[in-house]
Amino acid sequence: MPRYYLDLYSSDGLTVDEEGQVFESRDRLRREAVRILPDIIRDEMLEDDRTAIAVKVRDDTGNHVLEASLVICLKWRA
Repeated sequence: MPRYYLDLYSSDGLTVDEEGQVFESRDRLRREAVRILPDIIRDEMLEDDRTAIAVKVRDDTGNHVLEASLVICLKWRA
């Protein structure tokens, strides 16, 4: 089974996945990329009212094969 690397792009910059993970299917890889976004953005939202994060997935040859992103924007109303 192929190994994939889920690199995180956030307000803290780039966090490179050096270890990677093995997924039995592309669907499991997609699900994992989407699953981790809400967990990450919860921590990011503590500081700002607008946050954008992305997970960019590389295969074992370094090619980007998937990107998942999430943007949350809060607007106060008077």
